[in-house]
Amino acid sequence: MSNRTTIVTGGSRGLGSSITRAFHAAGVHVVFAARNDTGLARELGARARFVSTNVRNPDALRATVANAMAWTGRIDVLVNNAGYSAWRPLAEIDETFWDEMIGTNLKSVLFASQAAAAVMGRGAAIVNISSLAGKRGSANNSVYCASKFGVNGITQSLAKELGPRGIRVNAVCPVYVRTAGLEEALAEPHSPAAGRDPSTYLSEFAASQAALGVLPTDEQVAQVCLFLASSAADAITAQCINVDCGVLPQ
Repeated sequence: MSNRTTIVTGGSRGLGSSITRAFHAAGVHVVFAARNDTGLARELGARARFVSTNVRNPDALRATVANAMAWTGRIDVLVNNAGYSAWRPLAEIDETFWDEMIGTNLKSVLFASQAAAAVMGRGAAIVNISSLAGKRGSANNSVYCASKFGVNGITQSLAKELGPRGIRVNAVCPVYVRTAGLEEALAEPHSPAAGRDPSTYLSEFAASQAALGVLPTDEQVAQVCLFLASSAADAITAQCINVDCGVLPQ
């Protein structure tokens, strides 16, 4: 992976920061595009660059790609990680909620892929961070599920479209990954935690739903992304791979 360049959207915090760290540790130049600078680039030092980006804006995504190209002259991997989770019952969904969720979780994936694919060469890879919610619905979660079902559809379609150019496209579908953002979302009244402490809910969920009795860590999800971007996965494309410790056997 050395001497390659990766863009990670939403790569400054939560799962995204773990993905950024994993690629950087593998010797990659990493551009992480997010709204807020958390100081991660300064911490990592060489081969890391933060670019302030509104991922819901196609022009901003094109500018991020141009920034990466100006820095290293190539883009080998795009990890579409930017996204967020929130639960809301049907009666309380409004256009603002819809637009923010779809814009962040789905629109960004399409337009970041469009911008990056325009400059990618053979051997490049796109990895989309989807979710088990992209494979099955759940109560109070219709908009999030719609966004992640859409991510899986984009993944499969772009794999067919970009495959002749030697560009692979896959998605990673984690179950719950313990991050500050997830715990904030689970604290909302309409979440499946239903008012319980989020950490307790996650422990109970893992014990009752996961074959391994645990949930995947952010580092484990990051390593799957790294694998899918590497030459070890050259025969893998158009797949939406569960990283869920056996919650949804398929």
